[in-house]
Amino acid sequence: MSLAASRQQQTSSRPRLLQAVLDAVAQPDIRKKLLFTAMILVIFRFIAHIPLPGVDPNALQDAFEQNNLLGLFDLFSGGALRQASIASLGVYPYITASIIMQLITPLFPQLQALSQEGEQGRNRRELYQHWLTVPLCFVQGYAQMVILNQSLESAGVTGAMFNPSFTGDDALPTITALFALTAGTMFLVWLGELITENGIGNGISIIIFGGIVAGMPGLLNTLFQSTLGPPSIALLAVISVALVFAIVFMQEAVRKIPVQYAKSVFRAGKMYRQSGQSHIPLRVNSAGMIPLIFAFSIVILPVTIAQFVLDSSSTPWVQDVARWIVKILGPGTGSGGSGASPGFYVLIFGLVVVFSFFYTLVVFQQQNLAENLQKQGGFVPGIRPGRPTGEYIMRVLVRITWAGAIFLGIVAVIPYLVTNWFNITALTVSSTGMLIVVGVVLDTMKQLEAQLLMRNYEGFIR
Repeated sequence: MSLAASRQQQTSSRPRLLQAVLDAVAQPDIRKKLLFTAMILVIFRFIAHIPLPGVDPNALQDAFEQNNLLGLFDLFSGGALRQASIASLGVYPYITASIIMQLITPLFPQLQALSQEGEQGRNRRELYQHWLTVPLCFVQGYAQMVILNQSLESAGVTGAMFNPSFTGDDALPTITALFALTAGTMFLVWLGELITENGIGNGISIIIFGGIVAGMPGLLNTLFQSTLGPPSIALLAVISVALVFAIVFMQEAVRKIPVQYAKSVFRAGKMYRQSGQSHIPLRVNSAGMIPLIFAFSIVILPVTIAQFVLDSSSTPWVQDVARWIVKILGPGTGSGGSGASPGFYVLIFGLVVVFSFFYTLVVFQQQNLAENLQKQGGFVPGIRPGRPTGEYIMRVLVRITWAGAIFLGIVAVIPYLVTNWFNITALTVSSTGMLIVVGVVLDTMKQLEAQLLMRNYEGFIR
């Protein structure tokens, strides 16, 4: 047996994923990109352990064990909030700015024109997005400090954090903390852009991925220290594996709409008309994780305001309304509680479904598929080009989005079901984190595979 045949047989016996990783490491330039990405993630984890000035991170542990709302924020910050770090906001103000830019683009002709100007227009929109991120950092940072301070006071923890106020002696620490949080977020955004330019994968998604994965060991430690027996832990592991399988299936599910292209080719002094076939892949889950982030952010907002009113207002009926909002929509408090109320996740489910349709249709309108298809000489068989094609694609998109929206809604409420089945409040929103992790891994593996295909392609000139 020849050496090439032996190597081919050895390669075919390996799993495809493992072989792709080995091939990637064997390529010097891809290996350099992977090492660069890993180095940026290490820097990110160092930043996540730098505390805000005037805050005692060690005194925050009791408050996090007694308030699930803080656990919700802590998951998306990758454990940085538990440390009261300058990276407590993560890159979510930047994501919020990105979502706002996508939603307002159809409303402003200037932004629509920028989206059609290629790379230069895209760079200009990103600049506007960076500018919008800064005030969002100040707003979200102050809200986060208020929530954290009130949670500490309700848990009886004193001396862990200053009182976020712009009056008296508290003004300077508050302003300093806000600038530190804003600087931390913008630094993480810069690290993410470095990964996008010099590493593998989407940099912002990789930063979010690194934060969530960093919090998983603590989640597993809480699980094994709980009162659950081996059968319950095994059943929970089976549910997790099934959830990962379902997420992968739904993330990769597409509805292919056949498209034909007619073109003329001049050959040997004659004009020949040729046709080509392709398809438009419409994803079942086109919105990804964005509806989940939208839903949790909107539901948490009235709870945050209600908690602030409970501590600041002395009017009885106002306190009663605020207390009712916290009871119905609050993510739950107490280490021995059953987690969030049913109303919280019923509203989350409904908002996730609504935002899935809203975001998908907004993005579809911006793509102008029917118009671009007509300009390129393409058409859907049996459908007239132009407006009828757009209406047909819209009907198909609405039908398949129902499956994606309901799936995302189920993913959002799985923590409530698991919490009630297993009585583990620490597992709140883990399915949301799992959706983000699986999505980032799939996207990164696709980019890695594309890099390998580019380097293994020999071309026509040998």
